[in-house]
Amino acid sequence: MSLDFFTIVFFAIAVMVFVRLYGVLGQKTGSERPPFRPADPREGADDGSAGNDNVIQLPRNPDAVTRDLPRPPVSTPAPEQAPDTPPETSLAAALRAIMATERGFDVARFVDGAKVAYEMIVTAYAAGDRRTLKNLLSKEVFESFTGGIDDREKRGEKVEFTFVGIDKADLAEASVKSGKAEITVRFAAKVIQVTRTADGGIVEGDPARLTDLIDVWTFARDLGASDPNWRLVDTRAVD
Repeated sequence: MSLDFFTIVFFAIAVMVFVRLYGVLGQKTGSERPPFRPADPREGADDGSAGNDNVIQLPRNPDAVTRDLPRPPVSTPAPEQAPDTPPETSLAAALRAIMATERGFDVARFVDGAKVAYEMIVTAYAAGDRRTLKNLLSKEVFESFTGGIDDREKRGEKVEFTFVGIDKADLAEASVKSGKAEITVRFAAKVIQVTRTADGGIVEGDPARLTDLIDVWTFARDLGASDPNWRLVDTRAVD
């Protein structure tokens, strides 16, 4: 088979093109790097050979993160101890018994009410106000108080009285018997009081001096009764 001139020329040109392409691109073996590869986070760890100062090297050991930080002291738990349990007091037992019967009873509110009653009673006694006293006192205490007012009036004496305030009001005792509750409160108060004769002479007291009163009063009421008021049933003065 004979080849004409043009066939030989085209064949030669084709061979030259193939040779030049092979020299530029080379042969594909399967191990070539792709033109772009996503970064592998594992390659960011410091293997001791990296010298790039712009890379923050993460420690390999997780404990290295907190190794140099102060650690909270480790305390050895103390041996378990039984809490101190104070013995039951008659006051606490009585207050619980009152609360069990009177669901609305509140110790703090009772003390506040007792303070108001104390001020009203001592002020009414000094003024000879029997009507106010009758609503706050038991029959026996009312008779005792009005007896003192009667004696004072017979002598023609009058009392100048200023209630300054209550320093303390502490629960002292409590009891529940036959459905009747009694609570005793110890009051410490300051007043200014002067007893004068009919012509203005001072019998007792000093208008320029505070007087300390220490009184122990007992209030009572029938539990479950419709009347919610506590009445004064006993008084003791403490010198």
